[in-house]
Amino acid sequence: MIKKIEDLNLNNKKVIIRCDFNVPMEDGKIIDDTRIKEAIKTINYALSKNASVILMSHLGRIKTKEDKEKNSLREVAKRLEELLERPVIFIDETHGKKLEEACKNLKNGEVLLMENTRFEDLDGKKESNCDEELSKYWASLGDIFIDDAFGCSHRKAASNVGISKYLETGIGFLMEKEVRVLSELNTPERPYTIILGGKKVSDKIGVIKTLVEKADYILIGGGMAFTFLKAEGFNVGSSVVDNDMLDFCREILDKYEEKIMLPVDIVTVKEFKNTGNYEMKDITQLDLDDIGVDIGKRTVKNFEKVIRKSKTIFWNGPLGVYEFSYFRKATEDILKYIVKENVKTVLGGGDIVGCASLLGLKDKVYFASTGGGASLEYLEGKALPALNIKK
Repeated sequence: MIKKIEDLNLNNKKVIIRCDFNVPMEDGKIIDDTRIKEAIKTINYALSKNASVILMSHLGRIKTKEDKEKNSLREVAKRLEELLERPVIFIDETHGKKLEEACKNLKNGEVLLMENTRFEDLDGKKESNCDEELSKYWASLGDIFIDDAFGCSHRKAASNVGISKYLETGIGFLMEKEVRVLSELNTPERPYTIILGGKKVSDKIGVIKTLVEKADYILIGGGMAFTFLKAEGFNVGSSVVDNDMLDFCREILDKYEEKIMLPVDIVTVKEFKNTGNYEMKDITQLDLDDIGVDIGKRTVKNFEKVIRKSKTIFWNGPLGVYEFSYFRKATEDILKYIVKENVKTVLGGGDIVGCASLLGLKDKVYFASTGGGASLEYLEGKALPALNIKK
């Protein structure tokens, strides 16, 4: 069993902490710092134990040199300084003498953040493919490794699984909390309701197959609802549809019809943009050029009836196009209703946590996971590479 940070002697050690600073950015600015805030407890604990701290994280996907320009961790370093209330040394490279010297000279109580680990993906995807030499090199920069990046725990990368092969390893407070809370969903208090949103069914086949067996109710919204609705024979106009998943949706609907609730009305637009020029339509009345962008008022009421009798909820994915202010209303209404009813709710990372944060509701639910894909794979029962390390 992998150790926790409290189990390790950090005194006078260089501690590498793999964080998840993969925060949403807009015009070079951080628009949601939730993941940075969640790392602070682990960083401060290491500092309190007379350690020096080397921080690592990825940000975005790096496929071209242009991607490097917009995915630097420099802004993260600035925000870290504010949250930690101490200087953060930012090294704008992922290997080389500048990084090596900075790590070597790092004093106890000091914090260093190196540049985006995925910058190494431009050279044969060394980070994402868990390159052995890169793993060994990064491990050489410190004495102890702490993995606190739950959002990456379902990936085998050089900066998590790779480093752990060469250093004494433990998990941070965030990783421990994520696993503890998500494990509670293995034996939920019932009725147990799943709310699924987001665009694609194909992204969530595994979790649908697993959770449809465990849940008492599954409420489906977001873009994925239109694939289910089309599978039921409804005209969904020009709404997003995962056509390759239609047979899968028919099969699930036929087998678990009594558990699954789909929208009965939809907010529609003619052009996919943030506009007040929208219509609320019954699902039987969509025109060919209608684009569904949110669930309607009657659907919200139907969902609330289920939520009212639920004891536990797991929610992954917003119910509408939450990036557009006009089409986050259903998600906001349902979140507010859950808070009012005080139902034990776990938000499954990614966009739903971003939306809850934007609406000021994230801290009012039982738990908001930092890992979208990781939380889904954990609930599917898959082994997460970062938590199943064989020494």
